[in-house]
Amino acid sequence: MVRLKRILKSVGPGFIMAAVVLGPGSITTSSKIGATNGYAFLWVILIGAISMAVYTNMSTRFGVLHSKSILKVISEEYGQWFSAVIGIASFLAALSFQFGNNLGVGMGMETLTGIDARIWPLLFTPGAIILIFFAKNLYKTLEKLMMFMVMFMIMAFFVNLIFIKPDLTATIIGFVPTSFSKGNFNEVAALVGTTFVLHCAIYQAYLVQDKGWKLVDKDKSIKDSNLGVFLLALMSSLVIITAAATLKPLEITINSAADMAIQLELLLGSYAKYVFALGFISAAFSSLLVNSVIGGGLLADSMGMGRSMEEKMPKIFTAIILLAGMAIAMYVSGSGSPVYALIMAQASSMLAVPLIAIGLLLVLNNKKIMGKYKNTLFQNILAIASFVLVCVLVYIMYGKLIGYVGNM
Repeated sequence: MVRLKRILKSVGPGFIMAAVVLGPGSITTSSKIGATNGYAFLWVILIGAISMAVYTNMSTRFGVLHSKSILKVISEEYGQWFSAVIGIASFLAALSFQFGNNLGVGMGMETLTGIDARIWPLLFTPGAIILIFFAKNLYKTLEKLMMFMVMFMIMAFFVNLIFIKPDLTATIIGFVPTSFSKGNFNEVAALVGTTFVLHCAIYQAYLVQDKGWKLVDKDKSIKDSNLGVFLLALMSSLVIITAAATLKPLEITINSAADMAIQLELLLGSYAKYVFALGFISAAFSSLLVNSVIGGGLLADSMGMGRSMEEKMPKIFTAIILLAGMAIAMYVSGSGSPVYALIMAQASSMLAVPLIAIGLLLVLNNKKIMGKYKNTLFQNILAIASFVLVCVLVYIMYGKLIGYVGNM
């Protein structure tokens, strides 16, 4: 017990990163894939997690080595324009997550109360803005809040597995890469987006610096980074496995949080939809809050307007993301399926990934910046392979997204 307390006290940035990625889009996408395809796409989670770990470790190494922010260094070494482009790309990636987070808050609260989902973003968004502007020591507040929410979600699904007894053979086979049809592409792209989220990966450097970790803490910080990636991959895998064992046999079509809650009925009975809705709301609000901080902070820093949430412009840009995400969510929720919109939001976040990846690769391979801690050949092979994978997905996803927007 003492050792567990020591471990929990030492972690932080990894939990925050996991919390922002483990939003309602992740849970919805994983539930839908498990319900329609069973265990078949667990391998996508594995590939996404490896890719995310490579880039978060790169970002973490930079964070413990430097006191300057990574976008400040990119600005000095490669030009202000490049830093600004990465900041804008990160802002847009965060915005694509953000309207999904608002949809998730609305879906969860509608399940709990029966009140129209479009009402709730109007209440949660001002609450988030108040917290951003007035919370003292925002980093510590977020660290504690995110740790609780992430562990709550994981425990609910993990305990449920004991009761549902999934097909272990099919689960193991599901981690072996197989082909997929074009009809599954939206879900597969979104599933990659549940784990390989590079605006969060690059922000890991900021979280490590805010934590106060230095070069002497390099090994500890990388373990924390890997723990965060493991937790988000574990959660997505648990949801897919649970949905495959419970929803697929019943041939349930997921249209709401209540449909997804059927996964927990064996464990929780008639209370399942309420417990699931609470977890869904926790996932949505935690992601809504931290994601907006990441997008606003990176945009402000890329333009030389401050990098800390104690400064004015990062707070203003964060508020803009919160308000814009709320407005888009309210429009989307009234014009089509919120479940499909959540999946498209998750998938479209990948459009900004290539630019962020290029920035991280340039910095982490610059000996002047990183010295002996620059990328090894093996790290570069993994990073470039991940980069190529996501570029292919982005190329195909761009056409899909244009079609979706055109049909709204």
